[in-house]
Amino acid sequence: MKGTFPVDRFAQMRTPFYYYDMELLRATLDAIKKEANQHEGFVVHYAVKANANPKILLAIRQAGLGADCVSGGEIEASLKAGFPSSKIVYAGVGKSDWEINLGLDNDIFCFNVESIPELEVINELAAAKGKVARVAFRLNPNVGAHTHANITTGLAENKFGIAMRDMESVIAEASKLHHVKFVGLHFHIGSQILDMGDFQALCNRINELQDQLERHHIRVEHINVGGGLGIDYQHPNRVPIPDFKAYFDTYAKRLKLRQGQTLHFELGRAVVGQCGSLITRTLYIKEGATKKFCIVDAGFTDLIRPALYQAYHKIENICSDEPIEAYDVVGPICESTDVFGKQVDLNRAQRGHLIAIRSAGAYGEIMASQYNCRKLPQGFTSDEII
Repeated sequence: MKGTFPVDRFAQMRTPFYYYDMELLRATLDAIKKEANQHEGFVVHYAVKANANPKILLAIRQAGLGADCVSGGEIEASLKAGFPSSKIVYAGVGKSDWEINLGLDNDIFCFNVESIPELEVINELAAAKGKVARVAFRLNPNVGAHTHANITTGLAENKFGIAMRDMESVIAEASKLHHVKFVGLHFHIGSQILDMGDFQALCNRINELQDQLERHHIRVEHINVGGGLGIDYQHPNRVPIPDFKAYFDTYAKRLKLRQGQTLHFELGRAVVGQCGSLITRTLYIKEGATKKFCIVDAGFTDLIRPALYQAYHKIENICSDEPIEAYDVVGPICESTDVFGKQVDLNRAQRGHLIAIRSAGAYGEIMASQYNCRKLPQGFTSDEII
């Protein structure tokens, strides 16, 4: 079964562009709220880095989620979309002074701090404004995740977070500073995780760390476990909404929250990944010596994940019901890595046919570039087109 697209409307539009199924996005948000609300103290933020299209942000804000930001630009985009500053958290290994000041000026909920030098700078900048910044320490739990090596973040070798051995000394350092307030611990082990065992391992590690802190009479107000839940790239039609029940239940059963603690999540890909498709047009069918090439007008400037991570995306010819043929689906960029898929089974394609590259709602439009002086792709929602 192919995805359902308004092909007649698409035929009149300039390609490539991103198409967002808002009905699916809203259903996904409803599923998140339903499952998270089963558990007391669960708070969900949206990881803005996955997709910052203003129409997407507006829908997510209207659903009541908070915002997880990793840059000053993302904080600005979140505020513009109407996210309350009290629901904005700011993470990132390299926060510049203007970005920290932006968070301070808007009294955001929390800075997720990754080093003592960063903590000292936040304290200094907060002092200059006569403010006290709420901070959580991002700890590197040295927990691996069954995902691509380039998107693991919780191993000791990764650049993110503070080593576990330094946890108590960093908290002690914060207690000496007058313009920061320690309110929580932050963790994130990676992205596109489908094995609940990885999240169970994180829970076990957090339980150990909390026990260790309590032996020193240190109480943590908030625990932030990041995000990381993946989507089914192989079957976007069959599994359009991730298993949020299993995800939230894992933390509810395995993580030993203390009385009054809140548990924060930062879901990104799982929120928006399946609602987006990159729509591109076939330029040429080229017969090679050993294969056929379907050359389209989108390139890795529009969707870089296959070139960057060798990521798989389901590809469909949404204009043809003819017999299946195998093609290498490639773009026009002057790089050999500008390939969306090799030996892809498509209904027979010809010049002008529209091709949908599925599951592209996360890390698609947001990572687009203007290499080769190409124009950035536009993003359209089903609310606008249908």
